[in-house]
Amino acid sequence: MASLILLVIGTRPEAIKLAPVARALAARGLPFTLAITGQHPQLDLAAYGLDRYPQVRLDCPGRPDPFAHAAAVADALATHAAAAELVMVQGDTSSALGGAIAGFETGTPVAHVEAGLRSHDKAMPWPEEDNRIAIDSGAALLFAATDLSAANLRAEGVSGDIHITGNTGIDALRERLGRVPVPHLTVVHDRPTLLVTCHRRENWGAAFDPIAAALLRLGATNRLHIDVLLPPNPTMADIMRARLSGCFGIRLRPPVDHAGMIDAMRSASILLSDSGGVQEEAPALGIPLLVMREKTERPEGITSGNMRLVGSDRHRIVAEVTRLLDDPDAYAAMAHPRLPYGDGHAAERIADITRDWLIRRGRLPAQHIA
Repeated sequence: MASLILLVIGTRPEAIKLAPVARALAARGLPFTLAITGQHPQLDLAAYGLDRYPQVRLDCPGRPDPFAHAAAVADALATHAAAAELVMVQGDTSSALGGAIAGFETGTPVAHVEAGLRSHDKAMPWPEEDNRIAIDSGAALLFAATDLSAANLRAEGVSGDIHITGNTGIDALRERLGRVPVPHLTVVHDRPTLLVTCHRRENWGAAFDPIAAALLRLGATNRLHIDVLLPPNPTMADIMRARLSGCFGIRLRPPVDHAGMIDAMRSASILLSDSGGVQEEAPALGIPLLVMREKTERPEGITSGNMRLVGSDRHRIVAEVTRLLDDPDAYAAMAHPRLPYGDGHAAERIADITRDWLIRRGRLPAQHIA
């Protein structure tokens, strides 16, 4: 039986979040093919258990102009999209946008995993906010992680079917852990650990300077270990090395895979990050998170009490880290595990909804019809 579903994957976050969906589709006998765009050329599918599935590989590495990259992906995917019944994309990358455009242009319906995320500011982040809106505007199936994301979609009047499923990133986290651990203030050699990740476009170049200044100030206090995880993006990694290499109290660590990232988070006392995925995982792990953004498309973690926005202001960063070090009650309030982004069963819901949708369209054989 030919593949009915085309799953578009270009980056590590897409691999992390679509891997549970691929497994759920496979468990239901739904034929699919992975379309690997090449946006992250070194993406290791085996690390996510995706190497066992049928795939097509495109030669579309990331470009400085994200919209040019999306156009290249759309062109390369056109023939494959036309042969499928459904193109499934995740998130807000240029690969996701390109996959959606391929579906729109060939008349193949598009499903969007993690639909409805909105910062309500097209500059924060850019171009991701534009990508989300464009994909959602034409998608036939919209899998929103939370009630708030679904409300965003309804407010925009999208025409597709909206389903609240939870976030597949929590599925991936639970697959790695087997359970959500009870957090504790991790101490190494009598000092807690601050884990830092930074890769967003808005923090590149000179925008990283106040973040670096905050880390230097915190390192000089000798009150905590500061581990800075370098991103795979060489541009940002070079910036971080130039500002922080050899500085007192700061250790630069090489990029890690998803399993390594989870291990690093679990060994940390406080997280300082601009990552969207970390915003989803930190509340489930019960690790206080300070988000280096002025706005977030994932405010549920703020509402749950697990994270606070600090932007890139050095004084705010230093003050909030210090508050968590000095105030046990403040730390405990942010360290209570919560699941604002789902219960770890989103992929199962997405697969069931997709199967039912295909059945209604008459595209599945009789054995799939219960």
